[in-house]
Amino acid sequence: MKTHELFKNLLKEIEGEVSRGTYTTWFNDLELISIDDKEIKIKVPLQIHKQILKTTYYELLDSTMFSLTGINYEFKFFTEDELQDETNLESNKEENEESQIIVWNTNLKPNLNFDNYVIGESNRLAFISAMNVAQSPGTIRNPLFIYGKSGTGKTHLMNAIGNYITEHSKKRVLYTTSNDFREEYVCISKENKGKEAIEYANNFKNKYRNVDVLIIDDIQFLVDSPLTQQEFFHTFESLHQANKQIIISSDRSPDDLKKIEERLRSRFKWGLPVDIHPPDFELRCEIIKQKLQNSSIKDKVNKDVIEYIANGCQSDVRHIEGTINRLLVYTALYTPDRIDLNFAIEACKDYIDNNIYQENTISHIQKVVADFYKITVDDLKSKKRSNNIAYPRHIAMYLCRSETEENLVKIGFEFGGRDHSTVVASCEKIKEELQKNSNLEQVLKEIKAKL
Repeated sequence: MKTHELFKNLLKEIEGEVSRGTYTTWFNDLELISIDDKEIKIKVPLQIHKQILKTTYYELLDSTMFSLTGINYEFKFFTEDELQDETNLESNKEENEESQIIVWNTNLKPNLNFDNYVIGESNRLAFISAMNVAQSPGTIRNPLFIYGKSGTGKTHLMNAIGNYITEHSKKRVLYTTSNDFREEYVCISKENKGKEAIEYANNFKNKYRNVDVLIIDDIQFLVDSPLTQQEFFHTFESLHQANKQIIISSDRSPDDLKKIEERLRSRFKWGLPVDIHPPDFELRCEIIKQKLQNSSIKDKVNKDVIEYIANGCQSDVRHIEGTINRLLVYTALYTPDRIDLNFAIEACKDYIDNNIYQENTISHIQKVVADFYKITVDDLKSKKRSNNIAYPRHIAMYLCRSETEENLVKIGFEFGGRDHSTVVASCEKIKEELQKNSNLEQVLKEIKAKL
């Protein structure tokens, strides 16, 4: 294995062992000088890096390298000034040229792009605004402030903007979260005072202010950090005055970020605040279809299953992803030829049942109808077909369809897992009877009054 590949593997292993803030602060900017025999020479940005790596993270470096190579290496750290004093620097320059190249890390997720972002009425404005910013960063809608509940696709859209810009220009893009920004900033105050701390602070400022596009996720987490808010304000001002694009996300609108400084909140509204609503039923179905495209079960899933998942995951795309993963695991275990509604209900019952029907108007209608006809809700959900049970069941299904926004699949599921065609047939029976039975119209009025 080449030395630079070994060093990259070392950093990759360490990245999995420490927090993102720790990695970004102490490991992200390390450069390999050489690996000779049992000695590894590493270039560090500042003296403070040298000190921290020696005292705090040396054992982690040592054990990780041993697990990769089976060799106990000695680590030596050098700043730029120290390297200039090394007599053999020129002779090693060509050998180490590749390892000296600093690769800018955008922190973007390359798989989150505009091509696989599913568009619907709830996110169309945000998508169009994001495309406009991606095509002309720093010129319009600056800052772009995207807000909405967790799991509605804000992070996907922000990464899509960043990936588009990096693919179509040479602009320097940086994606981060407010937590990482705060953690890096807090590290400044934790270090010993002196020249090293000043250099570290300058390094922090250079990282965030020498970019063309700054994307910062979940800005609401700065609410209890007044000093970090102050630093972010100066970062914002520096970038905005230089016509650099700023993209921010939050789980609430700028006006609702009450614990964020007023001067920041006012600047968040300078460009374009745009919200993303939870996906509606049709959009959730499209998202599910898109996420199934590259899966092993894409040709096995019935339409009813897609609608069942869409009903069960009403506000969070991450919940959709988790449900699909559950279905994948269950399918791998039992290998069915087709994935029908009953199979999906069995596979996801523990995952969806706990989340769907917390405010279920269907259950309310069932209770009122059951009480009216002096039967139980279990009777309505049962397989009993006697007229004293079947007729109230038809009434209840009709009311669920006419008095709620629930679709046929969900209604059928609530009535003992019945097929949506059964719900349709029940509704048609009641509609037909209403045309010739005035007493039924009065009964429905009484039940609706109780609702």
